[in-house]
Amino acid sequence: MAPNDSSGPGLRDYVKHAFLYPWNLLFFVGGAALAAMSPHPDAFIPIIGGLELAYLTGLSSIPRFRTAIDAKIAAKARAGRVSSGVSGSSQQSLERILESLPAPALRRFLLLRQRCFEMRSIASGVRGQADTGPDSAESIRTPALDRLLYLFLRLLVSQNGLDRFLRSTSEKDLSTKLADVRTRLEAAKTAADERVTNSLQDSVADAELRLENYRKAAKDAEFVAIELDRIETKIQALIEMGVSRQDPDYLSHQVTAAAESMQHTEAAVNDLQHLTGLADQIEEPPAILESTIAGLVARDR
Repeated sequence: MAPNDSSGPGLRDYVKHAFLYPWNLLFFVGGAALAAMSPHPDAFIPIIGGLELAYLTGLSSIPRFRTAIDAKIAAKARAGRVSSGVSGSSQQSLERILESLPAPALRRFLLLRQRCFEMRSIASGVRGQADTGPDSAESIRTPALDRLLYLFLRLLVSQNGLDRFLRSTSEKDLSTKLADVRTRLEAAKTAADERVTNSLQDSVADAELRLENYRKAAKDAEFVAIELDRIETKIQALIEMGVSRQDPDYLSHQVTAAAESMQHTEAAVNDLQHLTGLADQIEEPPAILESTIAGLVARDR
């Protein structure tokens, strides 16, 4: 299981939820009361305490229980953001970002989002309706899926910006321009025209910088395209894994691990921030799966 970040649930949260589970409170309070009324309370009360400690330690260490508590806490956090108006702001920012995408990119994003819904549905179906305990919350960690979707969205926005930049000129045109300026510079040097030489030297530096920027943008565009394909393939593989393994807990951990493994991609996207401007709109991954984007779905159709 991926470690919790500093702002996520910790051992204290898991122990607290395990202790407050209704059946545990019933047995613990009832057992303590019976022990206190017994002929030997000094012997039975420590036994009750030891059993309770073993229960709390054991349940808090179960990955399935931790997954359920993480989802429960995340759901409460999302509800708090809705009541404070933060979620509404994120919703508006998310809609503006999606509206800026060209139709093919929007369709691609909506399809991936639908696949995430399929993944949650598969996990829920595998778990079935029998689970009614504290671990029967969302089988798949929505925040992890939101993180994958938001990274995918940022890549789409970056790709759109890079495509616009690359379409504005071409490497051939820039190379031709650079060669022409260099030729004129050599002619000016031969003519010993210092004023023209200084001007053309500056022009050569600018032309070289433009060509370098274009080549870097072309490499960035190749990287973004590869990462978009990788995330799509990752989501599809996780869905197929959920069908074949019939284990929602394992699937949940794989989704979280997949989101954590994208750190280098997130860093690369941050380097393209001048193309996206997303940092100024949304500071953290929004609750994409819980967002209402019906209008955009209708536009895609």
